Amino acid sequence: MEIEGEEDHPRIVEYHSTTALGASDDETPWCSSFVNWCVSSCFDGTGSARARSWLRWGVPLLFPALGCIVVLKRGGDGQPGSETIDAPGHVGFFVGGEFPPNNGTIHIWGGNQGNEVCERSYPLKRLLGYRWPA
Repeated sequence: MEIEGEEDHPRIVEYHSTTALGASDDETPWCSSFVNWCVSSCFDGTGSARARSWLRWGVPLLFPALGCIVVLKRGGDGQPGSETIDAPGHVGFFVGGEFPPNNGTIHIWGGNQGNEVCERSYPLKRLLGYRWPA
């Protein structure tokens, strides 16, 4: 969890060390740093602090698999689709969801969700893609 004030959580700073951004605080968005840190023990990550960079990692999945990487839009409905990497996004690991037609939620385990590592639910309409190691 982020530390309020001047102090920075050392684990979040460690997450940032897996990206080229070079951030040294816990205030810089860190969801992609967390995912890079998690996969770094087994695979090369993206090395990027951009959440949407994960759309070019591994292979795409048509349907989610437990633990796959989930990339979401962040912001209003006007956000571009998966073809745009340099736009706001969020990334984490798939842990479940509800998938009724034309609606639903997706549950992901991720970093920087409410300033901590936790499970959160997001509207399925924000989904950009599911990714799996190549």
